[in-house]
Amino acid sequence: MKKGMTLLLSLLLITSWTLAGCSSSSSEPQQGAGNTPAETSKEPVEMLLRHTQVGADKQKRLAILQDVVAKVESEVPNLTFTLDGVESDVNRKEKLRGEMAAGNPPDIFELFGSPDSKVYAKEGMLLDLTPILQELGIQDQFSSLEPFTYEGKVYGLPIGGSGEGFFYNKEYFTQKGWKAPSTMAEMDNMLAEIKADGKVPLASASKAGWVPLMLTNHLWSRYAGPDITAKFATGEAKWTDPGVVAGFAKHKEWVDKGYFKKGELGYEYAEYTTQFTSGEAILMYDGTWKSSVFKEGQSGESLIGKVGFFNMPPVENGVGDQTALMRDVNNGYGFSAAAADDPQKLAAVKAFIKNFYNEDMQVRGLVEDGVLPAMKLDEKVLTDSITDDLMKEIVAVLNASQTSFPAFDALVQADVTTEIGNLQIQKLVGGQTTPEKMAEELQKVQEEANASVE
Repeated sequence: MKKGMTLLLSLLLITSWTLAGCSSSSSEPQQGAGNTPAETSKEPVEMLLRHTQVGADKQKRLAILQDVVAKVESEVPNLTFTLDGVESDVNRKEKLRGEMAAGNPPDIFELFGSPDSKVYAKEGMLLDLTPILQELGIQDQFSSLEPFTYEGKVYGLPIGGSGEGFFYNKEYFTQKGWKAPSTMAEMDNMLAEIKADGKVPLASASKAGWVPLMLTNHLWSRYAGPDITAKFATGEAKWTDPGVVAGFAKHKEWVDKGYFKKGELGYEYAEYTTQFTSGEAILMYDGTWKSSVFKEGQSGESLIGKVGFFNMPPVENGVGDQTALMRDVNNGYGFSAAAADDPQKLAAVKAFIKNFYNEDMQVRGLVEDGVLPAMKLDEKVLTDSITDDLMKEIVAVLNASQTSFPAFDALVQADVTTEIGNLQIQKLVGGQTTPEKMAEELQKVQEEANASVE
């Protein structure tokens, strides 16, 4: 397989193009597209924008959003945005679900693509963006809109892409004479030696289940195959598959051997990062978005040039592609269907999309925040934009991966996600269940969820 920057394009389903002139697909002003909104009311209008850019490590992402909001407010007369920052899990699993059930979602909000957007679209709660994308001339400029597409129509737009793997302390690895592990057995030996040195091998924070589940998800996908999770909701595969259980068992083995910091069930995601940036933990499994921490002015500034990244190593007798990377474009923005009935709000939605989804903002997200592009960018633009060593190393890992697969919560029903994320993973980490029992309990919930849609 050809190596090099061009493979980042294929990995992200990118083909070369340029965005010159894309902000306006004709020489005439477009209604509501951010030029001259036609026939909008002169009455003041307020819009609520729900985002999850909260905390010190998301300030770059918040700054990008704030710049977009300022542009939209300057283009749409009498418009004022109220920004509502909410932690990601709370937004998705509590606030947004309740608001959707009550029929009053925010005007613009962060939206999980699959399966959430399809559920909300089916209920008529999301604005159909298909004609807006056509009006703006960007309907073919996204790497993938599949997670946000329902019955051929687009109901949300991805903020960016991400991959998941291990960040590691390069200074420590150099001292040990190590390179990134090429097998799981080699990694096991490294973890044991790190612990023997009095260091924490793996950062951990399991108060929110999605954090440890990033690692667990990749483990069971190595043992059982990267495509197995997609088969749970169809009944073609089960959580009790021996490979899935083996993935759970590997995570439990690492817990039992003390490779995570003691007390992890009480730690929030922010502490996860601190364990690594402080040098206490040598490895941290996380998404590529975490690279933004290792920039000037951020919490991991002291580790600039001292952090590397590698993919989950192959496991012996593992099923399927052992280079497969967990990657998705599932985090995005959705818009309330009610905007279709208000010309000012509809104009604001169009202006938001125009100002957020363009080459400049995609490059800013990549350079400032480590978010991989969700849109197709010119190859030279990408090459010129990626200048720091960590991002280059991340790109090399992406290029070396032959295939990819989405995270489990993009593939299974909400009840199953709740069962594993709010109960089973904590029980496994806390020693209150076994890998086998965990798999059995998950399969029960999975079968109930499958039966409810038959």
